[in-house]
Amino acid sequence: MGGRASRNKGKVGEREAAKVLSELLGIEVRRAQQFAGGVDSADIIGVPGLHVEVKRVEKLRLYSAIEQSVNDGGINCPIVMHRTNKQPWLVSLRVSDLVRLSRIITDVCNTTEASTKICGGPTQ
Repeated sequence: MGGRASRNKGKVGEREAAKVLSELLGIEVRRAQQFAGGVDSADIIGVPGLHVEVKRVEKLRLYSAIEQSVNDGGINCPIVMHRTNKQPWLVSLRVSDLVRLSRIITDVCNTTEASTKICGGPTQ
């Protein structure tokens, strides 16, 4: 796959990943390119303190993707959301960023009332 088809697959992947995070955390997460876009911007935005790179490819160069997220993310916690055809979304990050990611998710969950968020599940 090359050219336009590859770019379209990337755009669709970014939208899918944003939807997954939105549903999981109960907040608005969206594809960044539609709004600000730029060389150093994350692929999806909406989670404070998180720099998300999205890779929707069959053969992922994971360490390169992590390096891109680290280099572009500045002070934000770098993660890579990725998946291949017919597979679920995965998240990869450096072990050293695991506690930071945990704190970010906890902060989001403590400040939202969404019933679909991961921390607490549906309200009764």
